[in-house]
Amino acid sequence: MDATARQAALKKLDVLVGDWVVEAEFAGLPPSVGRCVFEWTLDGQFLLQRTQAPQPAPDSLAIVAVDPETGEYTYHYYDARGVVRLYSMTFADGTWRLLRETPDFSPLPFRQRFTGRFSEDGDTIHGVWDRSKDDSAAWEKDIVFTYRRGY
Repeated sequence: MDATARQAALKKLDVLVGDWVVEAEFAGLPPSVGRCVFEWTLDGQFLLQRTQAPQPAPDSLAIVAVDPETGEYTYHYYDARGVVRLYSMTFADGTWRLLRETPDFSPLPFRQRFTGRFSEDGDTIHGVWDRSKDDSAAWEKDIVFTYRRGY
């Protein structure tokens, strides 16, 4: 991947930059609210996400990088429990996707995926985390997140 293609891939992520309110719906619990900030770091080469998570989720930090082999992205996740995970990430046509199906820095007791869809004005992302206990199991809805720009 050349520098022009890398910069074009990074530019697509500009829509995430800024402050967001995060509303979460966990099964059996009342909705909760947290905050999230996306900002460029290291001369704009990486996108940093800092989240004060809605309870009971842990606070977290993620770093988005362009994958030089595919032109897609990697999403490096770290949280207050000490969990470290690596997700593949795609970002196209108003849809943000994360996927983790293989062990990485931590064991893989379940597969995870996130699908977030942007509103037409770009100020809301409605997303769902799904999980699957093993390769043969169906995906089950885990958590619903709604990101709203500004806080």
